[in-house]
Amino acid sequence: MWIADKWTDYELLDASDGERLERWGSFILRRPDPQIIWKNAAAHPSWKKADAVYKRSAKGGGEWTKNKLPEQWTISYGSLKFNLKPMGFKHTGLFPEQAANWEWFSKLIKEADRPIKVLNLFAYTGGATIAAAAAGASVVHVDASKGMVAQAKLNAQSSGLGDAHIRYIVDDCKKFVEREIRRKNKYDAIIMDPPSYGRGPSGEIWKIEDSVHELVALTAQILSDEPLFFLINSYTTGLSPAAMQYILGLTVASKHGGNIEAGELGLPATQTGYAIPCGASARWQKH
Repeated sequence: MWIADKWTDYELLDASDGERLERWGSFILRRPDPQIIWKNAAAHPSWKKADAVYKRSAKGGGEWTKNKLPEQWTISYGSLKFNLKPMGFKHTGLFPEQAANWEWFSKLIKEADRPIKVLNLFAYTGGATIAAAAAGASVVHVDASKGMVAQAKLNAQSSGLGDAHIRYIVDDCKKFVEREIRRKNKYDAIIMDPPSYGRGPSGEIWKIEDSVHELVALTAQILSDEPLFFLINSYTTGLSPAAMQYILGLTVASKHGGNIEAGELGLPATQTGYAIPCGASARWQKH
């Protein structure tokens, strides 16, 4: 398990009975997490002092209740700054466990000793984008949500990267990759965080288990002749680390060689000292 344990502004205080108790800066949040199937004593005193609690609805979705949060606030990870706000479906605009991946690919970018061009697909609010840019890469940031791209730009500006080599694109990721193939554009590194389920603009259904191999195979076609890395993230139990590793083997390693590793991402819980599972990643790198 790759554990994101270098945070100071974020802390997983405790986890029990389907809920996380977290500190985001100076604010305490309680949010549901279906992977927390255990029940411990939930002894941490902040369980009863949360500034906001997300409650699921029996009809689907849910809402933030007892919400004492500001409309937006900022936390830091080293030099990176993230603007947070309570969003629908329990999100804050940041996945803190991804810091483990930021550390991994930032080291590769810095040690490459050459210009690195990164494509970040399903780029959300730009955590990976600004981490890669801060490491010295030029980045193409693609997401279908105009609002998420706007938040990514704000995060970059807050991190002092407003003038960095980042190109923001609001588009369907698969269609963008298909156009890049036709344009013969190439990238040294790929970051991909596809959703578990979704619908396209024409009603097309995206289900990650059915569609991810085709997308990875397409995207592998725009890797440069000297690729650096390829990262896939998944937040669904239907796509295991081993399955993602196999797909990278078929589509990337079969042509470029290199090494692949795959595993879970985790966050350490202060109350127990154990790490909770928070999704999975597969990492290919050339050397």
